[in-house]
Amino acid sequence: MNDSVFTHTQDQLKQLARDVLAYAKEQGGTDAAVEISEGSGLSVSVRKSKIETIEQNKDKGMGVTVFIGQRRGNASTSDFSPTSLRATVEAAYNIARFTADDDCAGLADADMLEMAPRDLKLFYPWTISTEEAVILAQRGEAAAFDVDPRITNSEGAGVHVQQSHFVSANSRGFIGGYPYSRHTLSVAPIAGKGSKMQRDDWYSSVRDPKKMSSPEAIGRYAAERALARLNARKLDTRTCPVLFEAPLAAGLLGALVQATSGGALYRKSSFLLDTLGKQVLPSHIQVKEDPHVVGAVGSAPFDEEGVRTVKRDVVKDGVLQGYFLSTYSARKLGMKTTGNAGGSHNLSLTSSKTKKSDDFVGMLKKMGTGLLVTELMGQGTNYVTGDYSRGASGFWVENGVIQYPVEEITIAGNMKDMLAQIVAVGSDVLVRGTKQTGSILIENMVVAGG
Repeated sequence: MNDSVFTHTQDQLKQLARDVLAYAKEQGGTDAAVEISEGSGLSVSVRKSKIETIEQNKDKGMGVTVFIGQRRGNASTSDFSPTSLRATVEAAYNIARFTADDDCAGLADADMLEMAPRDLKLFYPWTISTEEAVILAQRGEAAAFDVDPRITNSEGAGVHVQQSHFVSANSRGFIGGYPYSRHTLSVAPIAGKGSKMQRDDWYSSVRDPKKMSSPEAIGRYAAERALARLNARKLDTRTCPVLFEAPLAAGLLGALVQATSGGALYRKSSFLLDTLGKQVLPSHIQVKEDPHVVGAVGSAPFDEEGVRTVKRDVVKDGVLQGYFLSTYSARKLGMKTTGNAGGSHNLSLTSSKTKKSDDFVGMLKKMGTGLLVTELMGQGTNYVTGDYSRGASGFWVENGVIQYPVEEITIAGNMKDMLAQIVAVGSDVLVRGTKQTGSILIENMVVAGG
């Protein structure tokens, strides 16, 4: 591990964490949990080859939760001096003194904690200078302009470099932490002129900069996407099949996670209440979670509470096998944590029907006539009822061939029905954050014109 990019080593953070837990015990806390982190980053953006912004960040923080029985208090600081750490623990303790008992509060059970975290190789520092980052962004934007004279403007291109590390510990013997990195390059060109302008973008986001797409490839593809949207039309209201492009299909997987998360379930604010062991997707669909993929963005040996993460089937043959639970939400539901405090880890949605030929072009043919959605606007999902309505743009497709771009439309349905009506999943697999899926074809949705 390369600690040289940080002010503190992992061992130093661990000692600070042990000190905080000792302070909490001295104060009178019956239990405590602490997380200490440090990070640094660089962000640059250019527009029409000129530098727009250069930002460098260097931050650190400590957050502590102190329990008095089943009362809890939280406090945080960015000052790692012993005096500040003690004062922060004292503040958390005093908050706990005045909060109400909560019979679901408390640390995770000791047998759920990951006492021997594995190294998933999540740290790839990028020793790139500001000048080099600017050049990369300029190369990406220049490649977009070079595609076609109709690329007339740009919302800019950017490079973002981030490397951090942390240590998490609690009074039940857990202590663990690791460094991690996330690096991104993006380009957002504009095609056309006047009222006919269209924009689009593309990006590559990775832990290891060696695996990042080239600036030229990102810029060219972003430009091609913007150009394809020129001369967009409106549609009359109709009901038709809808194909969600892979980057948006990941959002459908995200909706499944949201609806099966502990917080939504115990508050009874989910359209998938009481669906464990029931059919929620077609029988050809599988959803798997694998937190232990080496080097992946969504990997983690333990969750935010120190609970070990596990590889599992979330949906098997369309049947929901498990929820996404933290210790608290699990207790509220009378269940056990699934190691998902903080969210999901490397989710993949696949179909047993998918063939190699079901690439993007193959999925258009499979849809036949319908709407390809490439952009969504607004937050139009009601997670209580499942009602779904989003502004959208994309392309009208006939006989498996794109006919023309469309804009100023709305797609509507019910999320429960949409998940149940997944006809096919493409082999055009894309990773977006912690989720991985190909394009997703929904049997029927209402498409409303402008």
